[in-house]
Amino acid sequence: MRRKLRSPLPQRHGLDAVRLRTPAGTSWTTMRDHLVERLPRVDPARIDAMLREQRIVDRDGPIAPDAPYVPESFLWFHRDLPTEVPVPFEIGIVHRDDELVVVDKPHFLATIPRGQHIVQTALVRLRRELGLPTLSPAHRLDRVTAGLLMFVVRPERRGAYQTLFRDRLVRKTYEAVAQYDPQLALPRTVRSRIVKERGVICAREEPGPVNAVTRVELVEHRRGPDGRRLGRYRLTPETGRTHQLRLHMSALGVPILGDDFYPVLTEKPLDDFRRPLQLLASSLEFTDPVTGEERSFRTRIALESFTSYAAWAGS
Repeated sequence: MRRKLRSPLPQRHGLDAVRLRTPAGTSWTTMRDHLVERLPRVDPARIDAMLREQRIVDRDGPIAPDAPYVPESFLWFHRDLPTEVPVPFEIGIVHRDDELVVVDKPHFLATIPRGQHIVQTALVRLRRELGLPTLSPAHRLDRVTAGLLMFVVRPERRGAYQTLFRDRLVRKTYEAVAQYDPQLALPRTVRSRIVKERGVICAREEPGPVNAVTRVELVEHRRGPDGRRLGRYRLTPETGRTHQLRLHMSALGVPILGDDFYPVLTEKPLDDFRRPLQLLASSLEFTDPVTGEERSFRTRIALESFTSYAAWAGS
């Protein structure tokens, strides 16, 4: 097995350096010329500054601004970070050992760096807070969903745990709060076809072969202070399509409280932390691929909207 090439640059803010491999051929005179073409979203003046500041390196150290182009070589550098709104909620540690870290991710915190969310992500924050630079996620949760999220401590174990989730060998349950409809017959298993197009923010259901299956159960219901009745639901997905639970609840006529996507897309500023989506990853159960033991984790978060709807809705 080919050994992964180690970066000569240390992590910065819990983030690994970007690695680029230069292509074969000699279409460029200098490394600078190649980087300008390779990174069209970066101002050429910024690339010049990074070269002057010795922030772009190869295996032998910083490359000079006029360094000649070398095909099939490797370069490393740290990207400039976007301005991010801090997510003002702590990550709760549910379990930690030499192999796994299981946490309660708060609402509004992305799992991994992507787009506008880089440092304000569960992975980057945990790497820094726990001093575990090689920590990696075994699976993901949507930014607006709270609850159990599992990370792998040792890089050589990552594949084994990620395969559990890929092959649907982890038994997962979720909790949701939505309006209560006495005419809705539950429990039931919802089956549909969900399609998510690249570049389109919302997924949709359409006719065709079923690829999304969710068991929906009503745990309890009560009347809120405003007279409306709310239900607390247990959701057990058999598949893992994008926004599956949110789409299936909306299709049943009881969209999850706080859902800004379904049934109607509503734009919400990234710094608005009011009225979080009332969806919680509540349990994870699986046979550990390393030790063979049965693992079971339960969230310590509660969806407070079910007991304090008036205060939550008015926040």
